[in-house]
Amino acid sequence: MVSVFADLEKMPGRNMCFTNLANQDKLSCLQTNHFFASEVPENDDSPILPGLPDDVAKHCLALVPRSNVPTIGGVCKRWRSFIQSKEFITVRKLAGMVEEWLYFLTMDTEGEGTHWEFMDRPSHKCQAFPPMPGPVKAGFEVVVLNGKLLVIAGYSTTDRSTFASAEVYQYDSLLNKYDFLFWSRLSKMNVARYDFACAEVNGLVYVVGGYGLHGEILSSAEVYDPDTDKWTLIESVRRPRWGLCHGWKFVDVYDPEVHGWGEFKNDSVMVAAHAVLGKKLFCMEWKNQRKLAIFCSEDNSWKMVPLPLTRSSSVDFRFGIFDEKLLLFSLEAGPSYQTLLYDPNAAKGSEWQISDVKPSGVFLCSVTIKA
Repeated sequence: MVSVFADLEKMPGRNMCFTNLANQDKLSCLQTNHFFASEVPENDDSPILPGLPDDVAKHCLALVPRSNVPTIGGVCKRWRSFIQSKEFITVRKLAGMVEEWLYFLTMDTEGEGTHWEFMDRPSHKCQAFPPMPGPVKAGFEVVVLNGKLLVIAGYSTTDRSTFASAEVYQYDSLLNKYDFLFWSRLSKMNVARYDFACAEVNGLVYVVGGYGLHGEILSSAEVYDPDTDKWTLIESVRRPRWGLCHGWKFVDVYDPEVHGWGEFKNDSVMVAAHAVLGKKLFCMEWKNQRKLAIFCSEDNSWKMVPLPLTRSSSVDFRFGIFDEKLLLFSLEAGPSYQTLLYDPNAAKGSEWQISDVKPSGVFLCSVTIKA
């Protein structure tokens, strides 16, 4: 089900997800929807690997370590097409080759520019990748779908005017090289919006509410199907809503099976950030960010866990997921601030640790991609 927290007073600096076009001149081919290196024409009916059935050949390609996938993606169109498909991730899962990478949007300490970077699990090293095309935006949302990074809608500002967007861009996380595919443009949403709720459920992407073209709060909702590359309007939420991370003490819940909305009121908490890990929802309490609220879906119960902080409780945190553990990134810059790690499966008293996972700049948001 899709859970959406209700609106709350805006905080300065919240949802500061915007792109940096400092390297935009490097992407001179942005007028097309896809950005490929030149290649030699080939026969699409040719075998993937000569002398092998295609199912065996696909299994062989799926065994390649992720760091080498961009290289094999440049061999031919058929190999690249397979790497970009959902089938490739399915075969990698069956072969036990799925790897977990963490993607960050960060801002430099001077607050003048932002960039995307990714961190692989073995080395914990961060590397930058190409900026998203289009104008600088804020208020967009990020979701992972079929091993790809989707950046959805948002708004841009020119001459003190705000323009809501319906554009959607996709970055193929398996081809993290300038040599091949960068970003691609997907179908636009039916309604331009920003500061909205967004979630991936069962291979579909749902967006709800937000602000519209004229700054009005929206109640409309829609769903994206990657197989058809289409957005479809669904039943609107019961009340106009904005925001993904903030909420009052109730939650609207959408059930895809019945195509309708319900409401959950049982001891909900007002939150400033949230993340889903397993069958539990982790929330940062709004009024006191020294506590972690954990919702268990099995018995609809909440429990509060104190954070091991010695600094001011005014420090804001945002969440990330890595290696089945919860990461808490400080939104304040400075070498003294560290990334906290909460392991829900650790022995009592050992749940909290200090993590060596740290973005190169001020943390804005993150997603985890398993592919």
